[in-house]
Amino acid sequence: MKKQLANEHAHLEETQIESTQVYRGKLLDVRLDRVRLPDGHESAREYVIHQGAVVIIPVLDSGELIFERQYRYPLRRAFLELPAGKIEDGEDILKTATRELLEETGHSASQWRYLGVVHPCIGYSNERIEIYIAQGLRRESDQQLDHGEFLDVLNLSLDEALDAIRRGDVTDGKTIAALFWAEKVLRSGW
Repeated sequence: MKKQLANEHAHLEETQIESTQVYRGKLLDVRLDRVRLPDGHESAREYVIHQGAVVIIPVLDSGELIFERQYRYPLRRAFLELPAGKIEDGEDILKTATRELLEETGHSASQWRYLGVVHPCIGYSNERIEIYIAQGLRRESDQQLDHGEFLDVLNLSLDEALDAIRRGDVTDGKTIAALFWAEKVLRSGW
């Protein structure tokens, strides 16, 4: 598939007429925009501005992957996820990945490979999640969790992780997308 040219899909574009900040919190910036549609009519678009995040696929020398189990309040349950975290303002994404891996698992990595990006909620947010695979892991310290952050760390083989997706035990979108990459990189040499 070829790369899209900037104006190749101009007939689909919506043009912002006015933007109103509806809510600004610690994490979320909620907007309500008035837009002009391709046919000339006007409509409203509600969406969330997000600073972006990284997800890390940490691969131990044994081949197992490091996972976390963390309670996610909006869904009122614990989820099995790969390590991830928000990109701080102006922070390089590899620095984010390095920081989050150390804070959440106590590990550093000697090898980092950027795999790609996913946009998890294109209908209502500009959030992007950058995907890295980390290898050559070394235990550096205990977890250095942020205030109010609680999580368990566990290891799974790639097969166990894929089985967890099939069983519905892993439903987190960033983790599923990253495991797609992990399977291709680790087994098919992508």
